Amino acid sequence: MEFLKDFLKAKDLRSAKIFSHLKCSVEEAKILQLLTKRYVEGEDEVNVYDIVSELYGQDDFVYLEKLDLIKHLLDLGWIVHGGFGTLKGNDHTKLELLHSDIALSVPFLRLLEEGNVDLALPEIKPYNDHLDYFQDQFFRIELYQKIASSRQNYSADTPTIKRLQNKLALLEKRIEERLAQSQKEMEVERLFEEYELDKKEQIIFLALLKEEYAGNEGGLREMNALVELVSFNEYERIENRTLLEDSARLIANGLIDYEEMLTPFGGISRSFFITEEVMQRIIHPDKKRSKKLKLQNLIKEQDIFELIEPKTTLEDVVLHPQTKKTLEALLKQMDKKVAERLKRWGIKPKKRGVDARIIFYGPPGTGKTLTALSLARSLKKPVLSFDCSKILSMYVGESEKNVRKIFDTYKDLSQKAKTQPVLLLNEADQFLSARSHAPGSSADKMHNQMQNIFLEQIENFEGVLIATTNLLESIDQAFSRRFNYKIEFKRPNFQERLRLWQMMLPKEAQYEEGFDPHKLASFDLTGGQINLVIKNTAYKVAIKDEPIFTLKDFIEEIEKEKISAFGDEKSLGFVR
Repeated sequence: MEFLKDFLKAKDLRSAKIFSHLKCSVEEAKILQLLTKRYVEGEDEVNVYDIVSELYGQDDFVYLEKLDLIKHLLDLGWIVHGGFGTLKGNDHTKLELLHSDIALSVPFLRLLEEGNVDLALPEIKPYNDHLDYFQDQFFRIELYQKIASSRQNYSADTPTIKRLQNKLALLEKRIEERLAQSQKEMEVERLFEEYELDKKEQIIFLALLKEEYAGNEGGLREMNALVELVSFNEYERIENRTLLEDSARLIANGLIDYEEMLTPFGGISRSFFITEEVMQRIIHPDKKRSKKLKLQNLIKEQDIFELIEPKTTLEDVVLHPQTKKTLEALLKQMDKKVAERLKRWGIKPKKRGVDARIIFYGPPGTGKTLTALSLARSLKKPVLSFDCSKILSMYVGESEKNVRKIFDTYKDLSQKAKTQPVLLLNEADQFLSARSHAPGSSADKMHNQMQNIFLEQIENFEGVLIATTNLLESIDQAFSRRFNYKIEFKRPNFQERLRLWQMMLPKEAQYEEGFDPHKLASFDLTGGQINLVIKNTAYKVAIKDEPIFTLKDFIEEIEKEKISAFGDEKSLGFVR
């Protein structure tokens, strides 16, 4: 207690051993000295009026002029508002301070005991195991919590926050140095690299991991608490909420998930957690995960499907309002809670999870495939895509057998990967078209047999299946009954075409004076055609001496597109 005794005995406080650390005036140090004496005598909290009137007397109300000193000590972080006081933060008048209670802060008490406020860290050593690593990382999260809490109570420039930030910087450097010396790679660090998480995403993940190990005692699962950790002002608080949206990396990649709960005020709050699979991977980093082989590795062993990781959401697709409304309703109907409700009512088989058989139909280039991928993203599922137009050319003589193989392979991949991707059957016209009731050729017989097998597989399919087709009129009625959702994709109207032009036109390019995309939107094109016209025009303009886009350039390519045989080009759709 050397520093405490020295501070209490000092007559000239400038000679006290801790004075240089205080960064305050001698007069303010006298207030701290009196508070320290009261603390030693057993008073944890002291009324401000009692302190200033004892030090400065009551004549002429001179003590009122000293409230500035109390406020500055609060800003410095050497004192805090009393635990049962009504004042919090620093958004209050000086007069409100007069009859409030104050107490010495933990940093000041530590300064009295240890003589400095710097973080004392052990020497740099490699991490022994992941628990040793977690000890540093969880201490790091505690510092982020303290900084977030201090930002709520004080301005961002206070010495208290600066001290915490210095400690944090030292600790983060130490973690980096210990990782560099460690022979064994930490599983959490491997996850960060594998999913390319930035610093803010890492902090959110580590905070939730700390919650898992603490048994949910730290109160960091709620969205606002997590956002506050990585935000330094109101703008960042708004911006960083996107880190916890469904389309964000942490959720879209299945690292974390959330539960929605009703608040007492009728709103909905989200409680986040690390998914069970990821937790098992972290807890048992050396355990072989052969039963959970990744889909991207399994996909290399077959030649039927293309694996697609969706990058866009439904918000990125320009759709007819009615189509978008139908898709939003479809998403709600596929919610896990809704599925459980349907099981209780006996509408859905109890053993089946979220499933749907969907047809997207409409002209080429209207965004059917892209919407299918975006829907899968909203469902947090990868996509196994099969081009149905290749079925006959790929499997001549064995079409019937290989239709079954498509579904058998899908089921096998799903079981091995312990996941259930969306099955996307692109250009499924051959499967869905009306069967011949009086087949006269072997080709007709083969086609009917192939369709009968496809019909059987659709009937027994478990999961989410999306088939795209250009024409709904030619679909066999038997197939139509097997699909519980049929969604039309119409050609875009003028306003939708205008949005597409505005989205797709190169942002960094130069345009002629008076260039108006409204004139381009007057041409009846699909999104796929607009995309193709822009690309063809760009190639033409790029070789000019003065690469400036003109309306004439675009209109020439539009006319070519309208009369070309390539006008029904196949396109993935269009994004914002």
